[in-house]
Amino acid sequence: MDFGVQVNVYRVAWDDIVASVQALEAGGWDSVWFADHHIPPGGGGNDAEEAKTAFEGLAAIATVAGMTKKLRLGNLVLGNTYRNPGHTALIAATIDTVSEGRFTLGIGAGWYEREHEAYGWNFPSMKERQDKFEEACELIRSLFHSREPVDFNGTYYQLDHAQLSPGNFDDSKPIPIMVGGTGPKRTLRTLARYGDVMNLDGWAGGGMSLDYYKYKAGILEQHCEDCGRDPAEIRRTLTMPCLVTYDKARADAMIQEYGEGTVAGPKQYVIDRIGEFQDAGISEIMFGYLPTGKVSLLQRFEAEIISAFR
Repeated sequence: MDFGVQVNVYRVAWDDIVASVQALEAGGWDSVWFADHHIPPGGGGNDAEEAKTAFEGLAAIATVAGMTKKLRLGNLVLGNTYRNPGHTALIAATIDTVSEGRFTLGIGAGWYEREHEAYGWNFPSMKERQDKFEEACELIRSLFHSREPVDFNGTYYQLDHAQLSPGNFDDSKPIPIMVGGTGPKRTLRTLARYGDVMNLDGWAGGGMSLDYYKYKAGILEQHCEDCGRDPAEIRRTLTMPCLVTYDKARADAMIQEYGEGTVAGPKQYVIDRIGEFQDAGISEIMFGYLPTGKVSLLQRFEAEIISAFR
């Protein structure tokens, strides 16, 4: 199993982000992930103050590509509504090239209405956002997988003999597309049709119970059957808010905040919970709730938890 960290890029100093990334690169970690919001969700309501410390997702992860040599890189996840998908694909190809094939394009339909209002972006209905998102994933996959210029005539997006430039770092390994979200009717269907990586997001509700993952995986596999896709082609991952603590009150408070099944408790409990997911076919966990810039905590987490799986 691989392990990464979702490093917080809100309400933190860039130097703290750098410290976390350098610790991950120097240690036994496999990946680093940034979020993608322009006003941090869950803020205190002062947009002007909040936005001062929200680093843009693609620019930040591209910068980290130049700071690292081994870590895989990605966003959990980009909002499709902020960017034209053809342009997103071109940025992804540049990051993939300069990182020598270490980039995963994580993308979702977009959900945070306030930041759309703040910056003048259209925020359509859920149905339209899902329609646009599915079309965007089809378009991006076409660019990633074609060695020839692509024509695309969708309802919302068009390409006219457009080419992915600079292209994938390795054309035999197109940039993987992580489809953000696990909505049963639309999002998991989009993943089955056009995605390469499933991510169950523990921040988004539903908790981190094994039964909840199996339920979502079963829906994905049915969508794969319906569209003729081998579900084994889709890599399974988790974004896991996680706390190692012997303080039951702290653990209970975190579970109350993020949902039943949230992984919070003593060291052996956390190891056992991760082991259950490993046995169920999860190939990577991206941990959250590890404070940005706290290098000693990352090192301790690696020594106490990650080492149990090496």
